[in-house]
Amino acid sequence: MQLGFAQRELIHAKPATLGFDEEFINQKVDSIMQMGIASLAFPGAQVLVAKNDTVIFHKAYGYHTYENIQPVALNDLYDLASVTKIAGPLPAIMKLVDEGKLDLDKPFSDYLKPWRNRKDKKDLTLREILAHQAGLVPYIVFLNEVIRKNGKVKKRFVHDSPNKRFQAQVYDGIYINNRFERKMNRIINRSEVSEEKEYLYSGLTFLIFPSLIEQLTGTDYQIYLEENFYKPIGANTLGYLPERKGYVNNIVPTEVDSAFRKTLVKGWVHDENAALKGGVSGNAGLFATSDDLTKLMLLYQNYGRVGGLQLISAETVKEFTEVQFRENENRRGLGFDKPYFNNSELPLAEAYPSPLASPESFGHSGFTGTFVWADPIKKLTYIFLSNRVYPSRDHQNLYKLNIRTALQDVFYRAEQE
Repeated sequence: MQLGFAQRELIHAKPATLGFDEEFINQKVDSIMQMGIASLAFPGAQVLVAKNDTVIFHKAYGYHTYENIQPVALNDLYDLASVTKIAGPLPAIMKLVDEGKLDLDKPFSDYLKPWRNRKDKKDLTLREILAHQAGLVPYIVFLNEVIRKNGKVKKRFVHDSPNKRFQAQVYDGIYINNRFERKMNRIINRSEVSEEKEYLYSGLTFLIFPSLIEQLTGTDYQIYLEENFYKPIGANTLGYLPERKGYVNNIVPTEVDSAFRKTLVKGWVHDENAALKGGVSGNAGLFATSDDLTKLMLLYQNYGRVGGLQLISAETVKEFTEVQFRENENRRGLGFDKPYFNNSELPLAEAYPSPLASPESFGHSGFTGTFVWADPIKKLTYIFLSNRVYPSRDHQNLYKLNIRTALQDVFYRAEQE
């Protein structure tokens, strides 16, 4: 693939040059962020907004932790949590649909053989699965298979050093048995499926998408993503296992894990299920800077095109970013989240995302406190990165105060004034 026409560096300009009220933006965003930090919604965070293909705002606030030692920098790496779903397996799935190697409306069991023998799964389609309309269990705590009731790990699954049987690294000094992934897959295959076909968010299949992508492409999952998406758009830090890559970027920590890793999690994925897959999964595990996330969201916002390259067909991107099961009151696209149906009529405190976002807009949130959103109609891309789970996931004020939506709304309103 020729990379010469790819978007290697982002363009930056002052908000006023693109018709935004710069003073209004700075005042409002600074106020919301200071309130968020003071309310312990997060110790620090980043906000990045692009209009068209130009970054008009990128600012860091606060520190990595509440000890106020390491200030947040603009090139810090964040654990993306569930934003991984649309940044990792989803572009690969879209490309495979383009190439006719995946069909959204054929039974998914055509591609996943163990499901052919499961009466409740054999007829589920990829469209239903990606739109969270299949009735799959939302989440399975695989950590329960690894830790005994007394809190100690099961030695047959976990080892403190690598060898032939324990190769996947979970954290410093923690390695998982090579056979554990097969155990996870068996549990997923045997999991219940609801007969009620309604919206129920489930990340289960995202755990197995990487191996499916490898099966269909004949290429290592990480290499496939790098060669087909990350390198062409110039997203050099977007990837898994950042501790192994020698980046100069600081990595923002997430949670103090008292259950499994017994320390502050930093540089390794926060999500336990992704960790048990050696940090490479479709449900979580990606790290990135806000710049590189912006490049990916601009690829989507421009319907698969970057520079002179069409990495994914416009038709496929449009299909994936459209509401799939409106008749079931399911707002989701294929993998992507979408605004509430009546979003424009809601007050800001109840809307998701900004009430001024177009119905065609789309994005995703992450458990660690991340949020990405692209609006192809109003050409506005919004990135919010935080570690709201520090020091504990019990910190819920990011949600309660509706901070991410309020920040996004500032930029829609600033353009109108």
